[in-house]
Amino acid sequence: MNIFPDINQQSIDNFYIQVGKNVKRSREKAGFSQLELAISIGHKSASFLSNCESYKNKEHFNLEHLFLIANVLNINICELIVGQNHQ
Repeated sequence: MNIFPDINQQSIDNFYIQVGKNVKRSREKAGFSQLELAISIGHKSASFLSNCESYKNKEHFNLEHLFLIANVLNINICELIVGQNHQ
């Protein structure tokens, strides 16, 4: 039995894909490379960031990652979750 009948795995995947796109757009706008941002949030290589931005192998950002990224980029975390046009 699905507790949330209007939410399926594809909806969740689409959410993670959109968050990855939002992170990439915000990162590029701020002039950060994947490696620079990865190091700034405590990772040693760009592969983590690359995989999360593209949702490769279903790797995605968690809330701590988004919190750190928003702080490094000096933006509101909402921009990473819902995009630039949030209210």
